[in-house]
Amino acid sequence: MNMLLFFTLGLFVHFVFFVSIFDIYFTSPLVHGMTPQFTPLPPPAKRLVLFVADGLRADALYELDENGNSRAPFLRNIIMYEGSWGISHTRVPTESRPGHVALIAGFYEDVSAVAKGWKENPVEFDSLFNESKYTWSWGSPDILPMFAKGASGDHVYTYSYDAKTEDFGANDATKLDTWVFDNVKDFFDTARNNQSLFSKINEEKIVFFLHLLGIDTNGHAHRPSSRDYKDNIKKVDDGVKEIVSMFKHFYGNDGKTTFIFTSDHGMTDWGFHGAGHPSETLTPLVTWGAGIKYAQKVSAQQFDDAFLKEWRLENWKRQDINQADIAPLMASLIGVPFPLNSVVKMTQKKEVTLPFLFTPFKLLSDSKQLNILRKARSYIKQGKFDEAVSLCKELIHLALEGLSYYHTYDRFFLGINVVAGFVGWTSYASLLIIKSHSNLTRGLTVKKSSHLLPYGFLAAGLLVALFLLIQACPWTYYVYCLLPVPIWYAVLREFQVVQDLVASLLTFPLSHFVGYLLVFTVGIEVLVLSFFYRYMLTAGLIVFAGWPFLTKLWTQAKITSLSWTVFSLLLAVFPLMPVVGRTPDISLVMGAGLLVLLLSLFAVPSLIKRKGSLAKEELLVHLLQILSTVLSMYVVYSTNSSLLRKQGLPLMNQILSWAVLASSLVVPLLSSPALFQRLFSILLSLMSTYLLLSTGYEALFPLVLSCLMFVWIHMEQETLQQSGISCKKKLASIQFSYTMDITQFRQLYLDDIRRAFFLVFFLVTAFFGTGNIASINSFELASVYCFLTVFSPFMMGALMMWKILIPFVLVMCAFEAVQLTTQLSSKSLFLIVLVISDIMALHFFFLVKDYGSWLDIGTSISHYVIVMSMTIFLVFLNGLAQVLTTKKLRLRGKPKSHHM
Repeated sequence: MNMLLFFTLGLFVHFVFFVSIFDIYFTSPLVHGMTPQFTPLPPPAKRLVLFVADGLRADALYELDENGNSRAPFLRNIIMYEGSWGISHTRVPTESRPGHVALIAGFYEDVSAVAKGWKENPVEFDSLFNESKYTWSWGSPDILPMFAKGASGDHVYTYSYDAKTEDFGANDATKLDTWVFDNVKDFFDTARNNQSLFSKINEEKIVFFLHLLGIDTNGHAHRPSSRDYKDNIKKVDDGVKEIVSMFKHFYGNDGKTTFIFTSDHGMTDWGFHGAGHPSETLTPLVTWGAGIKYAQKVSAQQFDDAFLKEWRLENWKRQDINQADIAPLMASLIGVPFPLNSVVKMTQKKEVTLPFLFTPFKLLSDSKQLNILRKARSYIKQGKFDEAVSLCKELIHLALEGLSYYHTYDRFFLGINVVAGFVGWTSYASLLIIKSHSNLTRGLTVKKSSHLLPYGFLAAGLLVALFLLIQACPWTYYVYCLLPVPIWYAVLREFQVVQDLVASLLTFPLSHFVGYLLVFTVGIEVLVLSFFYRYMLTAGLIVFAGWPFLTKLWTQAKITSLSWTVFSLLLAVFPLMPVVGRTPDISLVMGAGLLVLLLSLFAVPSLIKRKGSLAKEELLVHLLQILSTVLSMYVVYSTNSSLLRKQGLPLMNQILSWAVLASSLVVPLLSSPALFQRLFSILLSLMSTYLLLSTGYEALFPLVLSCLMFVWIHMEQETLQQSGISCKKKLASIQFSYTMDITQFRQLYLDDIRRAFFLVFFLVTAFFGTGNIASINSFELASVYCFLTVFSPFMMGALMMWKILIPFVLVMCAFEAVQLTTQLSSKSLFLIVLVISDIMALHFFFLVKDYGSWLDIGTSISHYVIVMSMTIFLVFLNGLAQVLTTKKLRLRGKPKSHHM
């Protein structure tokens, strides 16, 4: 098969496999069109004021400072004399959007939101704002529009500041909250002179929403333990006090206003949120005003934590609540319908399933539903309210189980089809390797295939399509169910290759075969486990360190083998280190910069000795890279000092940072095409950028990784000589610009599977060597502060993604050299990596979760996506590595390039 056609089909197949998990695991359970439910009781409040202090931890608000004073004296006074308090328990992901959806819409973001990164509405949903008569909101442009966008009619009004004011390097992030408080005051001043607005804000069933972002911004920039974070809490407390006083004065103390103060999520000690640590999931809740009980003093309370004593609130009744329950609480206080985000599944599924295939949920049959309801009504009439509540809770529990049952009704059927496609595709790729890139099938006589095979598969396809048509299945089901048909047809067409493979394996010693299979299986499992446990990479690298001693390499090349062992063990230390960002240390970044400078200075004498115009040009390029490293070190140190003084990011530092980044992909193209010189030039350029994106020990990671890659090139040359394959050129004389003829590519050997495995292992190490990038709170915003401090999710995300990519590029450039020195075809390599990654992907397909915490769900998807994208990613990185290693730009004259 033509390689381009195979690659195109591979892209399509992998795209289908990737999309399938969202149909199998992550479709929205929400069903619309239900009848609104009103509370029959008259509402105690006409209006509700909701304060959401973004990023505020419960302990930061409730605990007393070192002098025994509260950071929020007004809210503390409310707790002790006027209202109720407790902890609002949030769920993962502890991000602003899901938190606000739970607060205002009354449900935890449904799992289909993972496809949109929790930024856009994945499905339409109802909210308190939508059910209110009018809602006015002030705050961040990232939060307010999502609820206005989903509202029916024109009754939700938003007032936002400019997104550029969300600056993590600003000297005073409290201005974000001051802006909200000042604009609310101005709004009410305007209302006194605007009859239309005045009448609206005197209506019933209205909501005022104040989103306060300053605490979150200060937490990211300075950590929650900082004076800035704590002082911001005091500023918010003062602002809330002023707003409450203004409301009471404006409405003449009519006692018809309810106030709720809470947070969307907390924050870790290192300034992150997104995961499930208690510092992220425990947020404050203080309520007072109309419909809220006054503070209740108690003698004892039973909770599983020691917070009451720590906060000195053990004598005031604490009432905890789930975050999603705040929305119905607010709805009942002002007398609007509860936000409707409900589900009805049995009828839907029964209508589109053949009668003999439909299996109802047995734990909640129609008769059992009626029986529970009859009993509950009987208990209510007899005054046995506790028993009635208990029965209703049982019914709710069974209903939720039934919902899950019908929502996942087709999961097994779809899963079987996708797995069949997975196994078929992996089998076909394996057969293609054996047929086209090995000596195994030489001498095969091609037999004419029977017409029975295509007709049989055509009939099978038609039967599957008819079955799906009768059941009125979505069009995506046709893709998942029909895709395995042509894939397995292609596999069975290669039946001769299968026969030849089996015949060859039968001649192979059984002990050797079992041994190789065991090693391959253990290797795959180590790669899979490393996604969950970083220390598995350490275990793998320790085994790598002993590789020369298990072969004859130690006796053949002692210095190279010793270097391999040393750098393997050094790299093995990084997965054992804490996740990047939690303990920033600029001195380690500066130390890494000094090591790069020392290495680059060692190369200067050899460049000076050379003669000719090209030598001068190469020396100039090298000196330019040294200057770039020095500038990077200066910018890192200067920016860090400036931010500590709260003077923001200096403009000159920002310009220099972007200049270094822009030059990092161009300057290596000016260097010599000699193998190690070009690789060293790539390392120097990329390290300059990496230093700018580093906050601690991770600055040393690409340096150690590159040293191991340089040794790996030598090791592969030694293994090639050991295996008896002729090696015409020495490493010192090999140039990337050397044009390799296609006839020089050799057939695959068993050792090439080991080379491909090494590549995959090093790529996974590049992913997880300094942190778990599949986890939301592994990213350190401080990494991009040399480039920008104003909140810009796409730009910040792109910069952090480039930081992650730099180790990949270094690995791929090194492997480009390995391919060149071992005459290994990149096509055959691609196929081996495809098989390895697809076997891993099949593991992760079964490990995808749609239950538990959102951290578990998001991480399981990330793992699947990473592995599914590996082959596509490899093609992109291979192309980038070829450009960096083979292209040659000259200050004068025409550029030269090498095409492989």
